[in-house]
Amino acid sequence: MKALLSLALVSLLSATALADIQDPPSNDYGPTRKLSRGIANVAWGWTELWINPAVINEREGNVAAYTYGPVKGVGRFFFRMGAGVWEIVSFPFATNKGTYQPPYRSNIPWIHGGYEEFPPELGFESRYRYTRCYHGW
Repeated sequence: MKALLSLALVSLLSATALADIQDPPSNDYGPTRKLSRGIANVAWGWTELWINPAVINEREGNVAAYTYGPVKGVGRFFFRMGAGVWEIVSFPFATNKGTYQPPYRSNIPWIHGGYEEFPPELGFESRYRYTRCYHGW
């Protein structure tokens, strides 16, 4: 009887316990990130016009770069502008399925069809190191 009462008490306490995640995954996305993403899309969305033909040239060749590249760049430019204006206007509200995440599909599972969270960068800046580290030389 004592064991049954203990089991019932533990079950009751565990059913009413609430877990708290200190840093949930959705914590990275908030109203300030949504506002800055919208401003970046409006200010730098035009870079899609130059980046897309270069990317298409690298993947599919010159003919596709001169025909399909600019068309895709213009389409992505207008999409980024519209998404940027929408995110600036609606930044205080969680409009995308109750979250502040981007309204467009991510580039991760859709390699050639998705969007990066922020517009592409122009120039030769890279996040990779091209020099070797010589340890002990």
